[in-house]
This record gives sequence, structure tokens and C-alpha cells, in this order.
Amino acid sequence: MSKENILCIIPARGGSKRLPNKNILEIAGKPLIAHTIEAALQSKIIDKVIVSTDDKEIARVSKKYNAEVPFIRPDELSTDSATSINVIIHSLDYFKAQGTYFDYVILLQPTSPLRSSDDIGKAFELISDKTSAVVSVCKSEHPPSWMYTLSNESYINKNAEEENTNTPATFYRLNGAIYISKTNDLYKNKSFIGSKTKAFIMPAEKSIDIDTRIDFELCKILLNESN
Repeated sequence: MSKENILCIIPARGGSKRLPNKNILEIAGKPLIAHTIEAALQSKIIDKVIVSTDDKEIARVSKKYNAEVPFIRPDELSTDSATSINVIIHSLDYFKAQGTYFDYVILLQPTSPLRSSDDIGKAFELISDKTSAVVSVCKSEHPPSWMYTLSNESYINKNAEEENTNTPATFYRLNGAIYISKTNDLYKNKSFIGSKTKAFIMPAEKSIDIDTRIDFELCKILLNESN
């Protein structure tokens, strides 16, 4: 079995509902997925960049921008309930069956086009003997103490966090841009999040994860400004 260092997987299924065909919608002069493919290819640390998709048009566009599409993703891994971890394991198993093993795997979602190749490299630098995984985060816009639940009659229920605000704290959220793991640890933990996961902090202006038309239009403005 041959060994390579880093596999980058870009997951892009065709069945987006809130924003149809979002992965190949044009934004700042190119399809959305192209921004992530180019960032991965420009990174100096990644050995192989693949797109895992169930959609032939996404596959065509991905190949046009020089990503590899070694397979079409099975239907059972292309549903709303399919997890990113299962998609990654499927890709790693595919290469293992071909006789190739990777030491590290990087997941880059195409819905985070503001993440750069420099961000990818700096995030990978955080991997060490004591660190099994790295995920990108940004400061949370709202602390938990601002969150409330509502009763069936829409009355606001008091938040228990309100009573514990004497010590100010900074909260962070996953921004969806970068996920890195040692391959052995990912197989074992089936997650990027664990006791040995380190955070790569990104600014809010690079942390938009496109899910709606509003996200898309905001990203378009930021990408056009950066270009």
C-alpha cells in the first residue's frame, strides 16, 4: 500500500433545497465550488484534491477547475441525513481499496468561499503530537445568555444562563470552513471534535457559510470587494 500525506475532500451534493444548485451558482465570476477548489489547489500542503458528489453537473464543473472526481457518490450518502463523516470514510475507503493510504484528511465545504489557501496552511500548522484534529471557529455573535425558549403560548421562558453572567467569557462557534484530522483518529473517533481538537480562529468576515440567498448575496459582496 502506498502512502500519501494529505487528502482534501470537498463534499458537494446536488440536492440543496434552500438555495437550489448553490454549489455551482456563479459568484464573483466563477461557480461557488470553484473558490474552494482553487484555495485547496493553491495550498502547498495538500497532495490530492477531490470532490465527492452525486451530481454529474457538479462533477463536470469540478473537473473543469482541476479537482479530481474519482467516483460518483452513492445515493445513500447523498440524502439530508447523510453525515460528512460517512462521506469522508467512504472516500478514504475508496482509496484504500486502490492501495493508497493518507496520513491526514482535510474537509473543505464549498459553502465557505471566503476561506483562503493561507488559512488552510495555518490551520494545518496546529496539528502536532498532542493534537489529533483542527477545526475552524469564529467568535459567536451572541452569548448563550441571550438565548431563550418560548412556551406553547409564546411566552418567554427565563434563561438559566442569565443568573451566571458574573464572569464574562468569549464564546466560539464552528464556522464550517476547515476541518482537519489525522486519518487514524478520524476512523477511531468518527468525529473531528474531541479532547485533542484544537481551534483555528477565523474572523467573522471570512466565516460566512452559505445556506440561504441572503448568505449568498453577502458573500458575493465580500468576494467582489476582495477581488
